[in-house]
Amino acid sequence: MTRIDFYILEDNHLLFTCRLAEKIYTQGQRLYIHCSSEQQAAKLDDLLWSFRQGSFIPHALYKSGQQTDLPIHIGHDAEPEAGLDVLINLCQEVPAFFSQFLRIAEIVEPGEPRRQAARERFRFYRDRGYPLESHTIST
Repeated sequence: MTRIDFYILEDNHLLFTCRLAEKIYTQGQRLYIHCSSEQQAAKLDDLLWSFRQGSFIPHALYKSGQQTDLPIHIGHDAEPEAGLDVLINLCQEVPAFFSQFLRIAEIVEPGEPRRQAARERFRFYRDRGYPLESHTIST
């Protein structure tokens, strides 16, 4: 069954997403990062190249039907290919394709509207019996 972790952040969610993506990559897992917009996806794409000096995280922006062997895909408007292990969700809604992943990382940004949307996602998963964990991340 899909395991879901909520990461409750106090600040920069994209920087945390990069660190989490790096950790998932070093564990040998394949990852899809689901962004809320094309602009957010492009910003994360750029940040993954430069967030930490000396880091190398092979990734690409994902387009529907695209075939690639890269371990990390960043998308915003397409359902990812099958066979990926982890989903990082940066959207305020539960993606329709969430259940194809072994693990989901729900990123909770600061601000009450975003926290409320995260609570709704938490209830969605809980009501369907998914195992949930919450982690408060402070810097």
